[in-house]
Amino acid sequence: MEPLGGDAAARPSRGTDGPRGPGPGARVWYAAYGSNMCLDRFTCYLAGGRPPGAARTYPGCRDARPPERAVPLLLPGQLYFALESAVWTGGCGFYDPLEPGEMPARAYLVSVGQFSDVFAQESARPPGADLDLTRVLADGRAALGPGRYETLLRAGWLDGLPVLTLTAPWHRAEAAPARPAAGYLRQLARGLREGHGWPAGRIADYLAARPGAAGAWRPADIEGLLGPDERWAPGPPTAGPAAPVRPGRKIPGRVP
Repeated sequence: MEPLGGDAAARPSRGTDGPRGPGPGARVWYAAYGSNMCLDRFTCYLAGGRPPGAARTYPGCRDARPPERAVPLLLPGQLYFALESAVWTGGCGFYDPLEPGEMPARAYLVSVGQFSDVFAQESARPPGADLDLTRVLADGRAALGPGRYETLLRAGWLDGLPVLTLTAPWHRAEAAPARPAAGYLRQLARGLREGHGWPAGRIADYLAARPGAAGAWRPADIEGLLGPDERWAPGPPTAGPAAPVRPGRKIPGRVP
């Protein structure tokens, strides 16, 4: 198994060539951009458990093994906070691929079954059934329901495997911004530190500028959410360099 700290210089393909349907033992990259960028928090989805400060205990996946790899990515679009989280209170993090700019994410190499069970838990459903990924692999987008994390997006290809993520079916402009809770922001900050090796000041500036957090959180207050060991970031994670890589292409089409 390769280390989870991050890979350098890996670049997804710019084309659309890749597997068109999941076969036995198929794997995908799950691109996390919210609290799941923090490996400890993501492990609660895989193995079950309750993250510190959260209001929910997760049942975990049928396959509780850790991800094979984790790599930093930059996805086209923007992170924003809206609605209210039942887990953390405050605004939830969502991804709009049609907004300008780029969004840091952390991609985990998991099985199709694990990705399906993460989707189920994000959608407040019991895990246990594999998703049909045919549409999202072919079209780049598949709405599996009206809920906040029930739209699948294919952000590109990495090492011949699809990079998939979850978001809401609406545009950022169609959702009222909402201030995220301190516990939730701390998980995002830890994930950016782990996955991208960013120093605390850069993390705080980035999160404080996201819609929903902008004007509601000062960078200094977000930096204060990190402990002393997390706040000082002399370099990338010890398991490997964390130079972010770009996805192969933007999500095609217009998200309704």
